[in-house]
Amino acid sequence: MKTLVLANQKGGVGKSAVATLLAYYFRKLGCRVLAIDLDHQGNFSDPLRKSQRAVVAEVPASALLTQTSPVIPPADFVLVAADQGLSGLERQPSLHNDFANNLRAFLKSMDDRFDVCLIDTNPNPDIRMIAGLVSADCVLSPIQLNQEALDGVHALLNHPRVGVRKIKTMLNPKLHLIGLLPVMVEANPFQRENFLQLVQKFHPILIPYGTKPGQYASMPRRSAVAEAQAEGLVLWEMKKTAARDAWREIEVAMVVVAKAVLDGAPTQTSPITPINGADHGPVAG
Repeated sequence: MKTLVLANQKGGVGKSAVATLLAYYFRKLGCRVLAIDLDHQGNFSDPLRKSQRAVVAEVPASALLTQTSPVIPPADFVLVAADQGLSGLERQPSLHNDFANNLRAFLKSMDDRFDVCLIDTNPNPDIRMIAGLVSADCVLSPIQLNQEALDGVHALLNHPRVGVRKIKTMLNPKLHLIGLLPVMVEANPFQRENFLQLVQKFHPILIPYGTKPGQYASMPRRSAVAEAQAEGLVLWEMKKTAARDAWREIEVAMVVVAKAVLDGAPTQTSPITPINGADHGPVAG
């Protein structure tokens, strides 16, 4: 089983929508999927529950951290849904090691039952994010194209407690950063300029695709994605032409991320270091 954590230290960036699309896409590929929602807001849980495609475990997500042998149903697509108990875990520092160890042991016990585990995390850098990252094979960070999000990339990489560098060096050497995935991208000059800034500073950790230099995976802002989330629908199965058009634009990102997860290797071998002032060719977004 390959475990992917979706992480961003800013809320409202479309992270749960990306997690949902990936869950359905991996199922489309024939993978057995375990979906875990560690964000008590439940934005990953709600659409999967509404879709009735995943079997919802009786145990809540908090139990994966607080219990030693939680039991989930036998199915090829299982959701361990968010619950309010998740929000209180950070206030129990004496148990943090136990929480992380319990989640790691649970995921290890699922190794032969599922092909992919997707873990959606809350935006606050707390024990839930740490527990996910120390047990994961890879991490993906959806971000918006605004200055606040660009500034937040440094926190994702270098936070003294849950930064990817810290986790990889100290706790989980197998952890790979698949990269940054710009989401809700709009075709306007402001966002194009921000995309160019992102490329100039962080191109080693963007997600390349195709054969041309400077092509990086992203997801456009489309109302059909929000509609699918709200109603528990699978985007490419919706009858609206706008939904199918949106999927055609988004599919390339799903393909490259899924390949990176299943191959068990990062999409880039470049060091995680901001680069300034280089000419990277045309920007695809």
